[in-house]
Amino acid sequence: MLDVPQSGSIAGTTSSRNRYGQYRRTRATPVNPNTGNQGTARARLGLNSAAWRALTDVQRAGWESLGSQMTRTDSLGQTYALNGFAAYLSVNNNLVGAGEAAVSAAPAHLTPTGLLTAAITLTAAAFSIAYTTTPLAASTRLLVFASPQRSPGRSYESDYRLVFVSAAAAASPANVFTAYQGRLGTPIVGSRVFLQLQLHISGFLSAALVTSAIVA
Repeated sequence: MLDVPQSGSIAGTTSSRNRYGQYRRTRATPVNPNTGNQGTARARLGLNSAAWRALTDVQRAGWESLGSQMTRTDSLGQTYALNGFAAYLSVNNNLVGAGEAAVSAAPAHLTPTGLLTAAITLTAAAFSIAYTTTPLAASTRLLVFASPQRSPGRSYESDYRLVFVSAAAAASPANVFTAYQGRLGTPIVGSRVFLQLQLHISGFLSAALVTSAIVA
């Protein structure tokens, strides 16, 4: 539809945009399954939010400076910079999610280089990712975000879950079968799994290498 760019809900109507442009749909009630992983993410956010209040003014100023260098794109395609609180949560949520300790002082801004290539082996009994460059650089980890199993004819995915975090400086390939099975179930022959592969260093993530594979 042609209209003024809008995002959000009014009464029973929600406005947003996708790759085809602006659209409107009936407002849907958010699903709250209250899973264990959802609870873990909420607890992590709560702890980091509480820790922000304990920072000194100097530390918060450092995060404000870092946030001005961290840009994001909203649902309307507009670019904006983070404030200090958002920068603190972004870095520390990434650190804790990668199994590392949260930090109080703002680190130097980094833009990690992503993977060059990824070859997926996916069957009902094996799931591995061969990647380059290998091994990863020092202090760098591979984060694998995967979708639930989908129809093989599907070409777009928006629901990605963190299922695997590699060791620092790990060598290819990454064996993610056990991690995927524990989080999203045993792969079923014929279904498609979408992947976002990102490199993590010091709380910052690279651009995602997006791919998919059909279970053989």
